[in-house]
Amino acid sequence: MNIFEELTGKIKGTNKKIVFPEGEDKRVLGACVRLKKDGLLTPIVLGNVEEIKKTAKELNVCIDDIEIIDPTKAEDFDELVEKFVERRKGKNTKEEAETFLKDVNYYGTMMVQVEKADGMVSGAVHSTGDTVRPALQIVKTKPNVSRTSGAMVMLGKNGERYVFADIAINITLEAKELAEIAVETAKTAELFGIDPKVAMLSFSTKGSAKHELSQKVADATQMAKELAPDLSLDGELQFDAAIVPSVGEQKAKGSKVAGHANVFIFPDLQSGNIGYKIAQRLGGFEAIGPILQGLNKPISDLSRGCNEEDVYKLAVITAAQSL
Repeated sequence: MNIFEELTGKIKGTNKKIVFPEGEDKRVLGACVRLKKDGLLTPIVLGNVEEIKKTAKELNVCIDDIEIIDPTKAEDFDELVEKFVERRKGKNTKEEAETFLKDVNYYGTMMVQVEKADGMVSGAVHSTGDTVRPALQIVKTKPNVSRTSGAMVMLGKNGERYVFADIAINITLEAKELAEIAVETAKTAELFGIDPKVAMLSFSTKGSAKHELSQKVADATQMAKELAPDLSLDGELQFDAAIVPSVGEQKAKGSKVAGHANVFIFPDLQSGNIGYKIAQRLGGFEAIGPILQGLNKPISDLSRGCNEEDVYKLAVITAAQSL
């Protein structure tokens, strides 16, 4: 059974509601029609109703059984404005809230916050900032998590499953933040049927190089162990020591993770983003994500270069996160 057969098996029949703020986009609307037809979840599509109908006509698909909402004309607009002001605790006036909620990403995020939807998928048209900003202001991060992060699930041709993070959000990270991301990424791995063995990556293995950057990863490793004592996690490790058993045995003798890691925590965004794209383009791995981590409710951010299948799959993942 492949990873998506597993996930669809989990969500089928749960009737999870996922909101899509970019309903006028062909890729998004096409995926919503398929998701509804396959009985995997209930899509809620946001945007201009006439433009969405025009898109459906161009795709030659029927959207009669799909809920479509124009935030500027929504019956619950005033209700969500009031709840937004309450959630923001005086940081925004009612007038400002009305302006925010006319934006499809803010409206969709509020739907998730008040449990009118179980999750949100955006980013096919909007930037990561446009998707993440409302999530941070409204849904917010989990207790003991200071910031969100992005994970990429990497699927190999021979059934390999790995998770890379952070590959999308944080340009630089302090040791405490790296530790938090390691724990959250392990939870993401479990969602995909992976028994997490977490490697905290560096250019050094167990002090083989002395530098403040490698020491930061070593410190993060210790903090992560304190946050999740039962988690299989080790560092700092070079990538070869993390994934090749013979190298792991040589460079980190006695480590239960070295040579067997399947979750990789990169020390900064540069290395994480470069790393997953090397695996994707040279190694032939399929990259699924980015999956936003650390939020109280599931909000997912597509790449603007995505296709319909990417939207479909990320919606399945988002629904599974809400279980």
